[in-house]
Amino acid sequence: MVARKHGVTVYKPGKACDGYTLIAPYTLKDVWLIDMRGNYVHRWMMPTSPRNHAVLLPNGHLLYAARAPLPPVSDMSVPRHWGVGGGIIEVDWEDNLVWKYVDKRQSHTFYRMKNGNTMFPRFQVVPDETAVRVKGGILGTEDRGKMWTDGLHEVTPDGEVVWKWSAADHLDPNVHAMCPLSYRGDWTHMNSCEELPDGNILISCRNIDTIFIIDKGTGNIKWEWGPGEISHQHAPTVLDNGNILLFDNGAHRQDGSLISYSRVVEINPVTNKIVWEYKGDPPQSYYSALISNCQRLPNGNTLICEGLKGRVFEVTRDGEVVWQYTNPFYAPDPYKPHWGCSNSLFGAYRYMPDYPGLKGKDLNPGNLAWVNGVYGPEALEN
Repeated sequence: MVARKHGVTVYKPGKACDGYTLIAPYTLKDVWLIDMRGNYVHRWMMPTSPRNHAVLLPNGHLLYAARAPLPPVSDMSVPRHWGVGGGIIEVDWEDNLVWKYVDKRQSHTFYRMKNGNTMFPRFQVVPDETAVRVKGGILGTEDRGKMWTDGLHEVTPDGEVVWKWSAADHLDPNVHAMCPLSYRGDWTHMNSCEELPDGNILISCRNIDTIFIIDKGTGNIKWEWGPGEISHQHAPTVLDNGNILLFDNGAHRQDGSLISYSRVVEINPVTNKIVWEYKGDPPQSYYSALISNCQRLPNGNTLICEGLKGRVFEVTRDGEVVWQYTNPFYAPDPYKPHWGCSNSLFGAYRYMPDYPGLKGKDLNPGNLAWVNGVYGPEALEN
């Protein structure tokens, strides 16, 4: 592993939304909380690297998708199913294990629900009679003859599964076609799930360029949007105004674009119109074909994680970059050796100083080996 000094390169006080930013470097075990100047104010030392990210809960605990060791515990092949995790871990501020749930088919992400349960996507086999009807994808690229899709599980703190949902039961193979350049071993590739204020569920299915709202009571699709507008998106979330914000990755765009570029878009789900977007200038200067996320901040700015580049930046409504940080943690990824030595981030999250999970916490950067981007040698051992 090597470390390279990047850190905060843009910070405009008064324009940026001050707080603390959580990062979970994709190829390392540690999770870090940084302040606006890039000082590392807290470090969680985890037993395994993330699959794919971590969030800070209101009680101050860290919830984390754990990556299973190689070879993967899932019965799916590598490299087509890099999203396979293996379980979810909750630790307190001092790294003590609070809760763990193991599922060899858990993938990508998780969501801690209002009732204290935890929801997560998990891979499922598509019945053969359905798989042959799914349109799109690269012919002959099934996973050892199988096509997989996604479901959702909701589990209690005691580990009881109390709700299930399957994409194969609710999507139409004739309508929900795959990107023509995607492997047919993975129909939907769900990379996000979120409980909405009304109890329904928002999900993102990357390989079919579609986000959905699921009626929690019936399992039926209430709303969907995306094909022809977005491409291989991540991280949709509902805003206070009812609109939906998401990271439009832009890989394999089918709109005739001659270049690849990413953007963040805000959609009005009533009109299905894009009401705001951010993209680079020129567009190709901002691009992450995979992973990545975005977050609307209290002052109206938007925090964006350009995942493959390890870049996290904050923009105003007018597109001005008012804060920028580049992850300095580089390491090879055994799941993705072709990535080389990577500083990738699945996502990043900003927490306000008054966030309940930070109440009473010591956020003095002098307590850590990492201060202002200087890497202490003891951290190399973990």
